[in-house]
Amino acid sequence: MSRDLIHGGALDEMRAAYPDAPEPWIDLSTGINPWPYPYTALSPSALTHLPLQTDQDACRQAMAVAFRAHAPSILLAPGSELLIRLLPDVLQPKRIAILSPTYGDHRAAWRRAGVEIIETNDPLNLAASVDLVVVTHPNNPDGRVFAPEALEAARQTLARRGGWLIIDEAYADLVPDQSLATHGGADGLVVLRSFGKFFGLAGVRLGALLAPEHIRTAMAGRLGAWPVSGAALQIGAEAYANTDWQTQTRQTLSSVSARLKNILRAGGLDLIGGTSLFQYVSAPDAHYVFEHLARAGIYVRRFEHSATHLRMGLPATCEAEDRLAEALSLLT
Repeated sequence: MSRDLIHGGALDEMRAAYPDAPEPWIDLSTGINPWPYPYTALSPSALTHLPLQTDQDACRQAMAVAFRAHAPSILLAPGSELLIRLLPDVLQPKRIAILSPTYGDHRAAWRRAGVEIIETNDPLNLAASVDLVVVTHPNNPDGRVFAPEALEAARQTLARRGGWLIIDEAYADLVPDQSLATHGGADGLVVLRSFGKFFGLAGVRLGALLAPEHIRTAMAGRLGAWPVSGAALQIGAEAYANTDWQTQTRQTLSSVSARLKNILRAGGLDLIGGTSLFQYVSAPDAHYVFEHLARAGIYVRRFEHSATHLRMGLPATCEAEDRLAEALSLLT
């Protein structure tokens, strides 16, 4: 399978596949903030010393304030992707329900574990009959959100039966009021957080798991003694503490997202959903649109499961917006 059908972000492979496309490429395939957090210079110790407990504590505390969560409920990790892959070994359910469509690595991780999987657009409704429910919230790729009260009700139903609600909040920094991180540590609840998307620093590899103590202990044993680099801890502590930057960034992303929506509508695409970091669109032949844009040096996200949907992140410049609008105009 082509890597662009798995995650996006494979710009090197796109250049090889479309050598005649104009440069510079516009990468709209990942849903990552194109205006990254402007962190200050790293201290020398961030790269020359093993991370200290005080470094971890500072990052965890800054996260807790940003998430409005209880700091002891937070386990730091090198991004949420590894946590997704380790959770089947930690929780070991037999029958689970997963929101569909959603981020594909959830399904892949549980499938590798041999778990019975029910893919559904209403997984919360199955809380009384499965061992575990997985939702991405806001959802990727369509931006769907659930009422926090509905999520909490499902958690309680699952917890009474020894089950689990896993909420992947990779995009929750965009809509903090939708987060269940405030319930971190509650019975039956596992929350995953990701740093790279909202803060635009995917290469930092920082994330968190919020869960009851015995789950954090089991996961920590699998992650090892120094799972997060000193550089990531320092950048994370600074970025999560900078609430002014976070507020301004939410406003900026919302404004640029509105412009993107107008471009996509004018280009004849139907908007299905999304967040302020990406839009989920429908087209009769989405793979043709993908190819057309690729030949114009524009890389968007297509899906193996659908020939009628695409996801597009935010253009970083006015020039990129104009190139996208021009390329789409040639479709109509």
